[in-house]
Amino acid sequence: MEVVYITIGVSIIVAVFFFIVFIKSVKSGQYEDTYTPSVRMLFDDELVKKQKDKVEQKENQQE
Repeated sequence: MEVVYITIGVSIIVAVFFFIVFIKSVKSGQYEDTYTPSVRMLFDDELVKKQKDKVEQKENQQE
Protein backbone atom coordinates (compact mmCIF):
# COMPACT_ATOMS: atom_id res chain seq x y z
CA MET A 1 0.00 0.00 0.00
CA GLU A 2 2.95 2.33 0.58
CA VAL A 3 3.87 2.03 -3.09
CA VAL A 4 0.61 3.76 -4.02
CA TYR A 5 1.44 6.75 -1.84
CA ILE A 6 4.95 6.99 -3.31
CA THR A 7 3.56 6.72 -6.85
CA ILE A 8 1.01 9.46 -6.19
CA GLY A 9 3.71 11.72 -4.74
CA VAL A 10 6.06 11.16 -7.68
CA SER A 11 3.27 11.75 -10.20
CA ILE A 12 2.30 15.01 -8.52
CA ILE A 13 5.93 16.17 -8.62
CA VAL A 14 6.21 15.28 -12.32
CA ALA A 15 2.91 17.05 -13.07
CA VAL A 16 4.05 20.20 -11.28
CA PHE A 17 7.36 20.10 -13.20
CA PHE A 18 5.62 19.87 -16.58
CA PHE A 19 3.15 22.59 -15.57
CA ILE A 20 6.04 24.93 -14.71
CA VAL A 21 7.73 24.14 -18.05
CA PHE A 22 4.46 24.83 -19.87
CA ILE A 23 4.00 28.18 -18.12
CA LYS A 24 7.59 29.15 -19.00
CA SER A 25 7.07 28.29 -22.66
CA VAL A 26 3.83 30.28 -22.82
CA LYS A 27 5.49 33.31 -21.25
CA SER A 28 8.40 33.10 -23.69
CA GLY A 29 5.94 33.46 -26.60
CA GLN A 30 6.27 30.01 -28.06
CA TYR A 31 2.51 29.70 -28.68
CA GLU A 32 1.73 33.25 -29.82
CA ASP A 33 1.89 32.63 -33.56
CA THR A 34 0.07 29.43 -34.45
CA TYR A 35 -0.84 30.40 -38.03
CA THR A 36 2.51 31.18 -39.68
CA PRO A 37 4.22 27.79 -39.22
CA SER A 38 1.30 26.03 -40.86
CA VAL A 39 1.47 28.34 -43.89
CA ARG A 40 5.27 28.60 -44.10
CA MET A 41 5.60 25.05 -45.40
CA LEU A 42 3.46 26.00 -48.40
CA PHE A 43 5.90 28.71 -49.49
CA ASP A 44 9.18 26.90 -48.81
CA ASP A 45 9.25 25.36 -52.29
CA GLU A 46 8.72 28.73 -53.95
CA LEU A 47 11.69 30.21 -52.10
CA VAL A 48 13.93 27.36 -53.21
CA LYS A 49 12.77 27.71 -56.83
CA LYS A 50 13.40 31.47 -56.80
CA GLN A 51 16.91 30.95 -55.42
CA LYS A 52 17.64 28.31 -58.07
CA ASP A 53 16.38 30.64 -60.79
CA LYS A 54 18.61 33.45 -59.53
CA VAL A 55 21.64 31.15 -59.50
CA GLU A 56 20.88 29.96 -63.03
CA GLN A 57 20.48 33.55 -64.23
CA LYS A 58 23.85 34.50 -62.73
CA GLU A 59 25.47 31.50 -64.36
CA ASN A 60 23.96 32.40 -67.72
CA GLN A 61 25.15 35.99 -67.40
CA GLN A 62 28.69 34.85 -66.64
CA GLU A 63 28.81 32.67 -69.74
